[in-house]
Amino acid sequence: MVYRGYFLLLFLLPVAAAQTSPGSCSGCGPLSLPLLASLVAAEAAMSLIMVGVVFACARSPRRGSPQGDGTVYINMPSRG
Repeated sequence: MVYRGYFLLLFLLPVAAAQTSPGSCSGCGPLSLPLLASLVAAEAAMSLIMVGVVFACARSPRRGSPQGDGTVYINMPSRG
């Protein structure tokens, strides 16, 4: 469900961006190379950790596997 307010926000966002002056950013400049390298390394490490957790959760055996419980279902003739 899409709300009409979101469309209004999307249309007004470029207008608000055009109203800001280009020199309004005080004290922000290009990132230093060590800071940029550390940010990239931290993101890579977090991505590897997330991939590892997802892989570990996907490989873990499930408890109470329904394959060997002996229950006969009506719409599953191969199990009975």
